[in-house]
Amino acid sequence: MSVDHPAGVRPAQARGPRQIIAASIGNLAEWYDWYVYSFLTAYFAPQIFPGHDRLAQTLSSFAVFAVGFFLRPIGGLVVGALADRWGRRNTLTLTILAMGAASLIIAVVPTYSSIGIGAPIILVFARLVSGLSIGGEFAANTTFLVESAPEGRRGFYSSFQYVSTTIGQLIASGLSAILVGTLSDDAMNSWGWRIGFVVGGLIALVGLWIRRSAVETHAPSAERRPGLFEAIVRYPKQSLMIIGVTVAGTISYYTWTTYLPNYAEQNKFDPGKALIISTISLAFFTLLQPVAGALSDRIGRKPLLIIFSGAFALGIVPALALIRSGPSFAGYLAISLLGMILLSGFTSISAAVNAEIIPGHVRAAGIGFPYSLTVALFGGTAPVIGTAMAKAGHAGLFGWWVAVLCVVSLVVYLIMPETHRRPLQE
Repeated sequence: MSVDHPAGVRPAQARGPRQIIAASIGNLAEWYDWYVYSFLTAYFAPQIFPGHDRLAQTLSSFAVFAVGFFLRPIGGLVVGALADRWGRRNTLTLTILAMGAASLIIAVVPTYSSIGIGAPIILVFARLVSGLSIGGEFAANTTFLVESAPEGRRGFYSSFQYVSTTIGQLIASGLSAILVGTLSDDAMNSWGWRIGFVVGGLIALVGLWIRRSAVETHAPSAERRPGLFEAIVRYPKQSLMIIGVTVAGTISYYTWTTYLPNYAEQNKFDPGKALIISTISLAFFTLLQPVAGALSDRIGRKPLLIIFSGAFALGIVPALALIRSGPSFAGYLAISLLGMILLSGFTSISAAVNAEIIPGHVRAAGIGFPYSLTVALFGGTAPVIGTAMAKAGHAGLFGWWVAVLCVVSLVVYLIMPETHRRPLQE
């Protein structure tokens, strides 16, 4: 049951492991569903989309993946505004219900051979629901986690945003690897891929139950109800800063965690081995998050962000070239793990950095809209842009696209103020 507190007050009882768990389980459910779509797309795309060109079908599937991202800004704005007006906890319940429903819709969607064009239409609808849900989830979850943190530990608490995200992705990757390893190709193509989405619906139910015990961290007063666009209108500089902070992180994250396995497969790397490497790398990535977040509480946010963006700007082109050259299992694993180390410099603290930029009464919407808009434009499009470049015979250009965006954020990181010792604005 939600607990009432004066506006802006973060109660002492909200600062504990149960807040982290309540936020994390729902975030896990949200992102498990989002990523199981990516990992299993090679199996369900031929069932949902017409034609016989598997690369074209994969491209269509990733296009739907990107379309879902373009509802994330709307979710971040609308659901974020609800979190600012009605509290974080209620909106977190709403987002996990929506994601569970979307997952189950995909689990039972008929094939193209059964209902024709209706199959991709249903799939698009489900991904749009997912996009709205995840946009709202990040807006409410970010503020909920950081507002629950004691002073001096916001980076550590912030890191659990991507701990839960990565555990969800890890479960998706692991389950996909198990399904591919135990079921025949015919079974995977006909019904095996549906298991992944059924599991997503079950995880959402567990998350809904756990979130019932969450303590509200922001109870706005009746006299101070922010409008839908108040954060953008009153704090345009902060909104632009969040976009600049996010650009490099989102393109690098989705390139490394979502597109890289498919990129390796497009360059003749064994799909089963690619999934195994992805699973190992994600487990390693999860362990890095609290370490990097705690480090930022000591030395600041900027050093981690600068090292991340600079290293990715310099290294992404040669890293993808090495993947195209056909590395061994050990070589591909080493490339993947190194990227995860660098990427943690962004992922572990992005929630804290964003929350430290925007005042509390508009924090959820103020983060949710610019962040989700940036992810939609540069993160959600990463797989489809990379796949399209590969199909056009210019796979090497994608790395340069990522490098340019990393340079953009690097400039922002260099000029932005350090925020790790500042109290949160109310």
